[in-house]
Amino acid sequence: MNKMIYRKSVFIVVYSIDDSGNIKYLLLKRKLHWIGWEFPKGGINFFETKRRAIKREIKEETGLTPIKIKKFNFSGKFKYDRKLKDRPGIIGQSFSLYAVKIGKGKVKIDKVEHSDYKWVKFNGAMKKLKWPNQKKCLKMVDGWLRK
Repeated sequence: MNKMIYRKSVFIVVYSIDDSGNIKYLLLKRKLHWIGWEFPKGGINFFETKRRAIKREIKEETGLTPIKIKKFNFSGKFKYDRKLKDRPGIIGQSFSLYAVKIGKGKVKIDKVEHSDYKWVKFNGAMKKLKWPNQKKCLKMVDGWLRK
């Protein structure tokens, strides 16, 4: 019997607050493995802490540096819709949720994984996101930010 293996990962809702107090979320347009809008996310390397994985993934996928990292007491997992050649033996990802505040700076997307990015308010993000777990995570972070 094959053991079902989930890749351990971090799910990162990246936000910024402008001078008027408006909260905007950074969405990346995925092109590797599937097409659609998502938040930065990524696997945790062997012997890497979650905090270090967050900093690395934010830098790799956006070119930005986190100012503040908030861990949420929420985790989940999802299965891939097909086998991925670059992830043999892996059937999906398990994730922990984090919110990351970033400052000003030019977004430099990783052109291998993403084709575009957008800064959007809550309602715009809810319309663009496809997966229920993405929307649930956004609602949790937005609720925390508006307290």
